[in-house]
Amino acid sequence: MVGKVLTIRDLEQFSSRRSSVYVDPECDKFFELPNFMAVSSNDLTTKCQCWQLSPGKEPALRTFTEIKQLLDQGKKREVKNILRENSWPINSPIRSQLWPTLCAQHQSKPQMVDGFYWEMVHQVFGTTELSEKPIMLPAFVDAAHCLPYHLTRTGRSVADRIVNVLAYDCPDITYSPVLYPITSILLHFMSEEEAYHCLAALVGSKEKVFINQTKLLHEVTWKTVMQIAKKHQKSSVSYFQRLCPGVKLERVFMDWCWWILAGLPFQHLVRIMDCYFHEGIKVLYRIALVIINLFHKECQSNNEWNPDNIKNDIANALIKFCKKIPVSPAKLLHAAFSIRGLSSTYISRIFIKTEMLLKSRSVLNSGNKQLVKSRSSDNLPTSQSQVNIQMMSHTLTIREGQKSPGPRAIAMGSYPIHNLKSQICSCEESLFTLWSWLPVRITMYQPVLLYTTEEHGCSLTTFYVRVEQHEPTLMMIKTCNNEVFGAYCSSRWFERNIKDDKGQRQAYFGTGETFLFSLYPERAKYPWVGIAADKDLGHSSELFMAADAKMITIGGGEGQAIWMDENIRFGKTDSCKTFNNPPLCPSGDFEIRVLEVYGFVGA
Repeated sequence: MVGKVLTIRDLEQFSSRRSSVYVDPECDKFFELPNFMAVSSNDLTTKCQCWQLSPGKEPALRTFTEIKQLLDQGKKREVKNILRENSWPINSPIRSQLWPTLCAQHQSKPQMVDGFYWEMVHQVFGTTELSEKPIMLPAFVDAAHCLPYHLTRTGRSVADRIVNVLAYDCPDITYSPVLYPITSILLHFMSEEEAYHCLAALVGSKEKVFINQTKLLHEVTWKTVMQIAKKHQKSSVSYFQRLCPGVKLERVFMDWCWWILAGLPFQHLVRIMDCYFHEGIKVLYRIALVIINLFHKECQSNNEWNPDNIKNDIANALIKFCKKIPVSPAKLLHAAFSIRGLSSTYISRIFIKTEMLLKSRSVLNSGNKQLVKSRSSDNLPTSQSQVNIQMMSHTLTIREGQKSPGPRAIAMGSYPIHNLKSQICSCEESLFTLWSWLPVRITMYQPVLLYTTEEHGCSLTTFYVRVEQHEPTLMMIKTCNNEVFGAYCSSRWFERNIKDDKGQRQAYFGTGETFLFSLYPERAKYPWVGIAADKDLGHSSELFMAADAKMITIGGGEGQAIWMDENIRFGKTDSCKTFNNPPLCPSGDFEIRVLEVYGFVGA
């Protein structure tokens, strides 16, 4: 394991090369990765033992070429299994190609042109030369968790520069403490420019969650882990509660991500990242559950972790335990992926419910006395909130226009809501009301008319062709009796075609962000009933959206809130358990005069 040791001078220009840097924690030399593990024999001390290859015959490992072929063929499940099972050594050259390729598949924006990153660096710093002076980090970084993973001072400066450029390019990131550690990990296996492209893809991913970008979502995440642990690690969670009766369980789980990122040895972390860059944050959830279970068992058998030693600071005890975790990376991953009943759908349901609860409590704490209920006017916007919506939309439109000249730049000076030119609803006050009900992040985007019966005809087939790939969508219906109502649909209508693990199409899909509304003859919002509930309300409360070749349905459970036929001519509306709504028009049955469906550019 002796290799060429590169000096600082040799590596001054390392950011432009297709290799990264590794250094011993107490050594001022860079080591080139991933072509070989370059550690001199004198530096291979106890603190570096975790990087040594295990003795014995190594199993045949899959190559990057094999994995790339599977990705190109869309065989993501096969890739998932390979990543879980193949324990590439820490110094394997595969990650220099594998990680950028895995991250690139999540890219939601057009591929960046060559040199884009360095142009951004020049815009932010005025030069592409690496400054010798410390760089002020963006506000979303947590200074207490800028984990460098043994990068040298120059390596840390590169990491600082990357997160600053990302902050400039993604100004919507307000709080993301895990972003810096992930940046440091990436730099061990790729160039600065490649690391930035990987981060941009993870941050912009729409299909899967990788990196939380607000304080709200950060809180939602650790509370989601806590809820999952209560179900899947009941005995361990009960042990924590008995051990620390005076400490709230929340305090233990707030640091869950640091058990992994700050606690686990680097060779464990790298193997976790192999899977994380493909599957998303659910990998970290699974690892956290295994850590809880292992810690509980160790507390029962090892005096080092007896109750008297850890009960006063169990959060730090968990991190210390992870530093000495008694299982190999392979066994840790095997245990994590052996947990049953922890599907992406289940995790998403817990996450959305937690997010809705936190948002509703935030509204309560800001001064409102009660949550918005059916046929309530409490949620109608005040004159001041209308001004706030205008100011927010105006600012965001200008900012996006400056970043991306083109169609959005043409809209500079106009509010996104003003692009919603509806034949159904021409009343500006009603439109502002509807706009105030949308999730705040959606109000940042320009609405665009995707489908209208006035222009595109009355056909469900045409509806799907024009609408099904957009997420979210806003649907407005005007009946022949002039009632106006509709729904905000959180998921793509294309999901009607997605099959479950048994090969069957799912009947219902969507998330708790979906809501119903009525604009005429009265204005009211009907949010998901799960927002106001701290307990599981059952399957009938989560029937958000359904569709096939013959009909569209929104809301279910003892009735359908909105149902339309294949000719988009007749419909019916009932009370339903999902939204606890009354019928959206008095007669229950209605004939459609106009249907409009809007998408949001860039959402």
